[in-house]
Amino acid sequence: MNISVIFYLLGWLLNTISALLLLPFVVSIYYKEPCGIYFLICSLIYFVIGFLLTKKRPKNQRFFAKEGFVVTALSWILLTITGCMPFFLSGEIPSLTNAMFECISGFTTTGASILNNVEGLSRCMNFWRCFIQWIGGMGVLVFMLALIPLTGGQDLYLMKAESPGPNVGKLAPKVRKTAYYLYSIYFALTMAEIISLFIAGMPLYDAVCTSFTTTSTGGFGVKSTSICEYSHAIQYVMCVFLFLSGMNYNFFFLAWIKRFKEAFSMEEIKGYVAFFWISVLLITVNLLNNGLGLEEGFRHSFFQVGSIITTAGFSSTDFDLWPAFSKTILVMLMLIGGCAGSTCGGIKVSRIMIYWKTVKKEVSQLCHPRNVKIIQIDGKPIPHNILRSANNFFIVYIMMFAISTLLISIDGFDLETNFTAVASAIGNIGPGLALVGPTKNFDLYSNFSKFVLMFDMLAGRLELFPLLVLLSPSTWRKH
Repeated sequence: MNISVIFYLLGWLLNTISALLLLPFVVSIYYKEPCGIYFLICSLIYFVIGFLLTKKRPKNQRFFAKEGFVVTALSWILLTITGCMPFFLSGEIPSLTNAMFECISGFTTTGASILNNVEGLSRCMNFWRCFIQWIGGMGVLVFMLALIPLTGGQDLYLMKAESPGPNVGKLAPKVRKTAYYLYSIYFALTMAEIISLFIAGMPLYDAVCTSFTTTSTGGFGVKSTSICEYSHAIQYVMCVFLFLSGMNYNFFFLAWIKRFKEAFSMEEIKGYVAFFWISVLLITVNLLNNGLGLEEGFRHSFFQVGSIITTAGFSSTDFDLWPAFSKTILVMLMLIGGCAGSTCGGIKVSRIMIYWKTVKKEVSQLCHPRNVKIIQIDGKPIPHNILRSANNFFIVYIMMFAISTLLISIDGFDLETNFTAVASAIGNIGPGLALVGPTKNFDLYSNFSKFVLMFDMLAGRLELFPLLVLLSPSTWRKH
């Protein structure tokens, strides 16, 4: 284990957070909010520590998968501790556990909140709360890779550990260029939404914060009622950007370089579009049969399907009051999630496709034992290591889901509440059903349960294994 490189990278992380904290400080100056001083204090402290850690470049810069997983897991834990301090020190979230919960929910783009009154936060704190979702959406390490070359060409291990999906590759020959392309697309989507929401009538501050949490598929809002109070036009704009944000960024890159045929022929994109629009249609029909008008039923269906499958977690209505059929579809979408290579959580569409094709192959071989069938996506065989990784992911996902549901059930809440709370945390979704539904929050849980859910949020964002590698004794054992 190359400890010196790990500390060096963590130092750069502190320098990055130090710089990012200056943005909410500027917001506090604009709105004349004294609590903004805590952003400056934290920024200075983190910069000093980061400067000391990065002052001397390590001699040995060899960097492999194990260090990549460890650095990624430690980085996200450090993000939680450093990012929550302005909330806690200012007294706007007086409980350290609650401040950590809100912060880790932000960075992991979960959107589960412990706040009863979001409007009670100062504007600079609310801005930081939304901005950390934008930072966490694409990943702070990807952001660092876009700015500086860190590890002499071996930094793909960092991107693979942090980026969601069963297979993370490079869009360009160099990882730094890939990170640049990813953030360029991310920034373009964010700016397009800010402009669109502002034109649709949303105040500029609200438009900026909401765009941060839409393109990151995070789900934090600047109002306790999420998006319910905004106009239909604003909700439709968000529907479109939620749909786009759930797509694999490879699609946007291929469209950018005008390889349209290749972009639109991606099987994962076709699967995502099918899941999305079939769900919208089924829920719309179900809502129509229960008394809603066509426009209202379609709008809420479009919005909530987009919000749940992308794991953003916004709400345009209290969907906990919907018929059981519609709620069941939403819970299934919670588990599926969006595309790999997007900012979404969940199992991912690409893995669902792999599992489906694996089952078809197994059934076919039972019927025709001598047939040799290779599982393919986009006309290319799926390597054995990808299949193994996808299967292992599902096993660990189910085990973690079951254990977490059991642990938080100690608090005594009903199964629907606990099941959807864990589904929300591991899938980085935000709201669940029943006592953690779209009009409620997670403050009802004990500190113990909140730490279980925080672990789930972090594990879900990092696709489980980086955190498990960090906790494994073999990682730290000398060979």
